[in-house]
Amino acid sequence: MSSPTVLASPAPATGPATPPPAAPRAARRTWRRALRRDWQLYSLAILPLLFFLIFRYLPMIGNVIAFRRFQPGGSIFGEYWVGLRYFKMFLTDPTFWNVFTNTLVLGGLTLLFCFPLPIVLALLLNEVRARRLKRFVQSVSYLPHFLSIVIVAAIVMQLLSMDGTVNQFVRAVGGEETAFLQRPEWFRTIYVSSEVWQTVGWGTILYLAALTTIDDDLYEAARIDGANRWRQTWHVTLPGIRPTMVTLLILNIGTFMAVGFEKILLLYNPLTYPTADVISTYLFRVGFTSSNFSYAAAIGLFEAVIGLVLVLSANLIARRTVGTSLW
Repeated sequence: MSSPTVLASPAPATGPATPPPAAPRAARRTWRRALRRDWQLYSLAILPLLFFLIFRYLPMIGNVIAFRRFQPGGSIFGEYWVGLRYFKMFLTDPTFWNVFTNTLVLGGLTLLFCFPLPIVLALLLNEVRARRLKRFVQSVSYLPHFLSIVIVAAIVMQLLSMDGTVNQFVRAVGGEETAFLQRPEWFRTIYVSSEVWQTVGWGTILYLAALTTIDDDLYEAARIDGANRWRQTWHVTLPGIRPTMVTLLILNIGTFMAVGFEKILLLYNPLTYPTADVISTYLFRVGFTSSNFSYAAAIGLFEAVIGLVLVLSANLIARRTVGTSLW
């Protein structure tokens, strides 16, 4: 009688663990393979990249003349090193505080009026149910955005001239004519008003596009909870467009110091310098009228550094407070 066969238990594995299955090939595809596969799409980015490289990044090399003495006809990078001499000249210039204050005031007023008004107009248009009226208001409001700055300045000067529409109306109601464009106290009102007229409608389009992304179920839930239109706007609409609001706010803060150089240059004159002259226009006069390019480069670099600090600060504050930022 044969003895029963004893099955030996397998010995425990002592070797290295079995490697996991290979990842899908698509997950290991490198950027080179993606470039070969979609080179037609990537080629569309060549011209924009060249534009920014040639007209945005390469000119930054010229900032070196802010630290070097530049003479027309000499080296494009300056003749010799002067360090922070031109920055000290600007900070000690009696004109500095005037142009710096005007820049802050005009920038602050522009941000105060031109940032919230597109939001208000977008919310109002969002409540309009008549499509024809809504389209008409949209078209009329954003049409000025497509006008050249020169045309806008010409319209403003025609309206505010001594024989313009505004003074004709003032005379009709028994008032006294005013040379608005020659009065320093009127310049900020004129500039901010023209900015509101030209930019509010275009900004409204961005917010109307953001409003279309809000889920209608959120409004339905708010109505079920008894929320009226105001509370729906406050608790549903505004949080829904908050990322767009924060992004545009950061971008507006980034251009805070630039303050519409072209329009101010076209509208101001020596009589309105006390309230109209800003850093960018002072830079223009120093660089092109006085041909002091190194001094102008130092002023421009000073303005750019402040703008960079404002953008970084606004982005950091937005990320830590509302959780939305550009990067």
